Amino acid sequence: MAKQTLEVLANTFTIHSFTPETKIPEQVLTADVFFIGKTHDELSIVLPTSFELESLEAESDWRALEVLGPLGFSLTGILSDISGVLAKQEISIFAISTFDTDYILVKNHTLANAISALRRAEYLVINNDTE
Repeated sequence: MAKQTLEVLANTFTIHSFTPETKIPEQVLTADVFFIGKTHDELSIVLPTSFELESLEAESDWRALEVLGPLGFSLTGILSDISGVLAKQEISIFAISTFDTDYILVKNHTLANAISALRRAEYLVINNDTE
């Protein structure tokens, strides 16, 4: 029986790094999908690569796999298992969680390998790029 279902988002994403004092650019809030994380040490923004930002550093060419949810807070080990499957294939990830679900970002050049590994581990992976 299949585990969770993951779907590859169509966008390619860039992860941007800023100082924590940086004001969030208004254009970020117009993106269909974006993620913002802020601590005392940094501000990180993830958004489609089509949006250009002047950041301290940027890492582009990431693809996102959404764990289709919603996932209840009582569920455990989902992100751990998925990241473990990918770690065994030496695929680096950037993980993001929201209230309802998790997103696992992988570099575009590792996407096919990530999908294959997850399918072998009995995850259902929907990839509208190729299906």
